[in-house]
Amino acid sequence: MGDAPEAGLLGREPGERNYLTAGTTVRSWLLTTDHKRIALLYAAGITFFFFLGGAAATLMRAELVTPAGDLLTADEYNRTFTLHGVIMVWFFLVPSIPTTLGNFLLPLMIGANEVAYPKLNLFSWYLWLAGGLLTLFALLAGGVDTGWTFYTPFSTLYSNSHVLLAAAGVFVAGFSSIATGINFIATLHLLRARGMTWMRLPLFAWAMYATSLVMVLATPVLAMALLLLFAERAFGLPIFDPRAGGDPVLFQHLFWFYSHPAVYIMILPAMGVVSEVIACEARRRVFGYEFMVYAMLMIAIIGFMVWGHHMFISGQSPFASLVFSALSFVIAVPSAIKVFNWTGTLYRGQIRFSTPMLYALGFVGLFTLGGLTGLFLASLPLDVHLTDTYFVTAHFHYIMVGGSVSAFFAGLHFWWPKITGRLYSETLGRFAAVSMFFGFNFTFFPQFVLGYLGMPRRYHEYPPEFQAWHVMSSTGAVVLAFAYLWPLCYLGWSLVKGERASDNPHDATGLEWQTRSPPPTDNFAEPPIVTGPPYRYHEEGYAPHAPAAADEPQRP
Repeated sequence: MGDAPEAGLLGREPGERNYLTAGTTVRSWLLTTDHKRIALLYAAGITFFFFLGGAAATLMRAELVTPAGDLLTADEYNRTFTLHGVIMVWFFLVPSIPTTLGNFLLPLMIGANEVAYPKLNLFSWYLWLAGGLLTLFALLAGGVDTGWTFYTPFSTLYSNSHVLLAAAGVFVAGFSSIATGINFIATLHLLRARGMTWMRLPLFAWAMYATSLVMVLATPVLAMALLLLFAERAFGLPIFDPRAGGDPVLFQHLFWFYSHPAVYIMILPAMGVVSEVIACEARRRVFGYEFMVYAMLMIAIIGFMVWGHHMFISGQSPFASLVFSALSFVIAVPSAIKVFNWTGTLYRGQIRFSTPMLYALGFVGLFTLGGLTGLFLASLPLDVHLTDTYFVTAHFHYIMVGGSVSAFFAGLHFWWPKITGRLYSETLGRFAAVSMFFGFNFTFFPQFVLGYLGMPRRYHEYPPEFQAWHVMSSTGAVVLAFAYLWPLCYLGWSLVKGERASDNPHDATGLEWQTRSPPPTDNFAEPPIVTGPPYRYHEEGYAPHAPAAADEPQRP
């Protein structure tokens, strides 16, 4: 490409160069080391996997409208929910916010021109893509029937599906996760702008730091578990087979040692997004900033200590179950601190009910309900009754889907003008946000009732008395599917015909808003210097709408 400025489709002004117009060939995208472009490459990939996993969920909900298995056989249903789980967990929920918003925003938020290792960043995208395609091939070539957990001894001894191929895809994608975590940790340690001390970092940056620690420390354990599974299934090594002295519960320990912290890989970035949106749209400093930071770090640390609460009925000792139960209640404390502080930030705020704010408020409501129902599952007597029922399915989706996806959409809409340089229709955006909230609750709240009544999950046939709840859930899924598809229309329209965005349309205080929209390739024209704390939306101690002091003259 020549040196002449280009006026691309997304150019802010004709002739003005930005990261989108600095090279328009396929090669310039596939070999880019620009963190912003890599974020968009990830965004394209996870969008594909999100709708693929959503299509599998749609098929499952269609099957469950009637009590009889008249659309899928039992084996086909097993393979469908495995496809849904594997794709959604490993290739959408885990990478969604860190690899897209994290990649795009982290250097901008700390005043850096790039991530610490740009080539490693691109390599991690190729690793993730390779893992995704490998898993996708396994799922489409006949599928896997083990569920996303790959539990032994079924996965090693009895399943006749493509377990090894799917596990290999997840294994490869795990290295992408580790590489991204290392990159973010190094970026935050080495590339912060002058004056950007740790306690001046935006909460989204802190969330990415805590998430990266979990990625780097927990993911190798998953890789080890999958390697052992591979060794037993491919070579017959007696690791999990009890007939040869192995222990199938060992796989559950290793799997959940990663997979419970993985819950926080999905939810901590969401907390960071929501903190940014609520502070800006309420025009308030974050209430208890330091407590928010420490709460995120505590969640990341304690998250490594609670894996056993997934195994209360696996045969582990009663003492171990009691300890894991107690620790599961402990981790609710920092989570509750965050909800309390978001509420405190909203108090006396000048709230703008914009599209990002509606998604963020939806996150707070859904995450709170998901967290409270998690306490039921942390309680030993209740968990024995509720294990493997739809109650677990509903709780999991309230946290992972209701929470994480709401936050992802909040962040996508909040930073859309910065990413694309275009505005979208606020009316259509608000409609999508409200539709998602109601569609989600109509889909998953009935599943709490189903679980309480004893309906087990992962069955394609069920007694007729459960049909009304399943029909309600499937009807809600239709609304939810519309709410997920609708933003594709108006955001796609915004790319082509949307009004051009100013550099700071939200009047936000973060460094990412102090550069052009879309940003130039090097992010900032001059290296920024940070002179104060984040979220300076008002003077310290100022509270709008505060009652007048007794000695202050009353005004009409």
